[in-house]
Amino acid sequence: MGRRRWVMASGVVAVAGLATAFAVPRLWGSSSGAPRYVEEAAAAGLVHAYDGDFFHFVGGGVAVFDCDGDGRQDLFLAGGSRPAALFRNRSPVGGALRFERVSSATTDLSDVVGAYPIDIDGDGTVDLAVLRIGQNVLLRGKGDCRFEPANQTWHYDGGDDWTTAFSATWESGDAFPTLALGNYLEPDSVRDRSYTCADNQLLRPDASGRRFGQPIKLAPGYCSLSMLFSDWNRSGHADLRVSNDRQYYRHGQEQLWHVLPGRAPTLWTAEEGWQPVQIWGMGIASYDLTGDGYPEVFLTSQADNRLQTLADGPMQPRYRDIAVERGATAHEPYTGDLELRSTAWHAEFQDVNNDGLVDLFISKGNVEAQQGYADRDPNNLLMGREDGTFTEGGLDAGIANFARSRGAALADLNLDGLLDLVVVDRRANVELYRNVGRGTAAAPAAMGHWIGIRVLQDGANRDAVGAWVEVRAGDRVMRREITIGGGHAGGQLGWIHFGLGEAREASVTITWPDGEVDAPRAMAADGFGIVQRGVDGVQPWSPPSPGAAD
Repeated sequence: MGRRRWVMASGVVAVAGLATAFAVPRLWGSSSGAPRYVEEAAAAGLVHAYDGDFFHFVGGGVAVFDCDGDGRQDLFLAGGSRPAALFRNRSPVGGALRFERVSSATTDLSDVVGAYPIDIDGDGTVDLAVLRIGQNVLLRGKGDCRFEPANQTWHYDGGDDWTTAFSATWESGDAFPTLALGNYLEPDSVRDRSYTCADNQLLRPDASGRRFGQPIKLAPGYCSLSMLFSDWNRSGHADLRVSNDRQYYRHGQEQLWHVLPGRAPTLWTAEEGWQPVQIWGMGIASYDLTGDGYPEVFLTSQADNRLQTLADGPMQPRYRDIAVERGATAHEPYTGDLELRSTAWHAEFQDVNNDGLVDLFISKGNVEAQQGYADRDPNNLLMGREDGTFTEGGLDAGIANFARSRGAALADLNLDGLLDLVVVDRRANVELYRNVGRGTAAAPAAMGHWIGIRVLQDGANRDAVGAWVEVRAGDRVMRREITIGGGHAGGQLGWIHFGLGEAREASVTITWPDGEVDAPRAMAADGFGIVQRGVDGVQPWSPPSPGAAD
C-alpha cells in the first residue's frame, strides 16, 4: 500500500509514479452499438407517477439502493402531490424485472421531490435523505426495507423550504457526513409571484460527531436544481458544485464552494479561476472521460447542455466546453419536435453495452407546456465511440418515447451484468426498461464482459464516498469517483458497474478517501465482488434467490 502524492511544478500536476499514464489520453475499443431495452413497468408491478402543480414542475427523483440486504437494488420514487413509494426488487437473476410495493407511513410521504441513499451512521444499513416541499426528512434504515424517522435523533433541521438538490461528503476525521441541501424558490414568493431564490444550506456534525449542528447558510442561492461534492482537482478534499436555474435569477451563475474542514464555506472567485456560467442548470454528471485522472462534468439545461473539462489542469477550476467536439450537445430532439429546443434533466455516465467506452443517458421533457421548447422530446442515450465522441442510440435502444421525464437511474436490477433503466415521468407512470443486450425479452444476449463491485471500509463513511476506483482491463483504464449527489433529485448507492469489452479479467485499484492507495486487486470478468479495505483481494459475491437476505 502507499499514499498518492500530488506533485505540482510549473503549473502541471501529476500523480507520482503515474505521470506517464496520464500524459496522453487513450481511447479504447469501438462502440458495439446500443443495447435493446424492453419496457416492463406494468408487468413488473412498478405502478407509480410523479404528479402535482407548479411546485412539482421540477424534481421527480428516484433513489436506487439495497434496502433488504439481498444485493438487489430497490427503488424509492418521489411522488410530488402523491405519496412517495418504496418498491422491493424481486427480480430473478437474468429474468424479467419484478417489484413489490412496500407501504409504510414512514416512507409514503407527501410532497417528496426526490431522495438520495446514504449510510449516515455507518451501521451498514442504507438510510435515505428525502427532499420535500416543507420539512426534509432523514430516514434511518433498520433492515428488511424498514425505516424510522431520524430528524430528532440526529438533530437534523429539516427546514421549511422547497428543497430540490442534495449532496454529501465526509470531511477529514468526521464520523458523520457533511450534507448540502439546495433550495429552489422561497415558497411564499411563489404565492405572491415575486419568485425569489432561496439560500442553500450546509450541515456539519456538531461537537459530539454523531449529530448535526445548526445549518450554515450558503448565500446567495440561485434556485439550485443539482449539487455535487467532488474532489475535482484531486487535492484530498471535496468542493461543492451547484447548478442553478437561470429562469429565476438575473445576476447569478453556476457556483463552486470551497468546503475545507474547520473553515466556513466560501465561493471560488474569478480571481481563483472560476468562470461565470449561466444556464438553466438542472442536473450534474461526472466521469473521467479524457483519461487524465480528473472528472469531466456534464451539466443539463434547456438547449444549452455543457460538457466541461479542465482547461489548464487542476491548479484552477477553469473549464472549457467540449460538448460540440464530443458530440454531446443534445440540444434538440433526434425524433419528435425536431425544430424545437430540448429540455434536459437527469444525466448519468454508464457503460450500457459493456464495450469499455462510457455512454451518457439524458432524461428529457418539457417543463409543462412551455412554448418554444419541444413537447415531443425523447430521452437520449449517447453511445461512446473509440474516438472519444458520442453518437445517439435512443431510437435503436427503444427508449424514445415522449413522456415528460425527470429523474432516472441506470442500474443492474436483475444482476445479469446489463444495466437496466428506470425513468420517473411527470403525470405518467414510471418507465422501467430491461436491458436485453443483443437479444430479446425471451432470449437476452450479452454484450461484452463486465464487473460489478462494492467498495467498503469499516467505521464512518462505510461506502468510501470520495474514493476513486480505477479499473484496468488490458490496455483500457477507467476511473470513477464515488460520490453522493448530482443527477436530478435522486441517486444510487451500491454496485459500481464497469464494462470490460473483450477482456476476461480486470485489475481494480482503490484510492481511499484519505489518499491511501491499495495495491491492485485481480478480478475475473462477468461477476460481482466486494473490495473491503484491509482485506486482500476481491471477495466474490453471488446473489441469493429473491426474498432471501444475506
